[in-house]
Amino acid sequence: MTIQEKQAEVVEDFDLFEDWMERYEYMISLGKTLPQIDENKKTTENIIKGCQSKVWLDAKLVDCKIIYTADSDAIITKGIIAILISVFNNQTPQEILNANLDFIDKIGLKEHLSPTRANGLVSMIKQIKMYALAYQTQLSK
Repeated sequence: MTIQEKQAEVVEDFDLFEDWMERYEYMISLGKTLPQIDENKKTTENIIKGCQSKVWLDAKLVDCKIIYTADSDAIITKGIIAILISVFNNQTPQEILNANLDFIDKIGLKEHLSPTRANGLVSMIKQIKMYALAYQTQLSK
């Protein structure tokens, strides 16, 4: 499934809910399904800077596709990173770098987050793309 198809699926899922309380509950449930980062990867180097909560993100390249794992000490933040990973997991670095992230606006995520969580969202996306850039550079050598 492409990144665009995965984004469309997220938008469709969020459209099922009437209000933001239900959407937050859904995000919390997504956080519980997050591909868990190994405990030994919960290091200072893997913490996403710019997030109010602690968010650890790790990535590895498998068959030219990136597999992300993550965790957070906050349930909403864990849900946010789970959404991002569901969109970007198992994609090539180039696909991730080229991705248009219009689904975030379509579901209204940024406008329903506190300013610090919205900054954290931007930091999460930036870190996901930094991993993609590093792996893309590695692949093109």
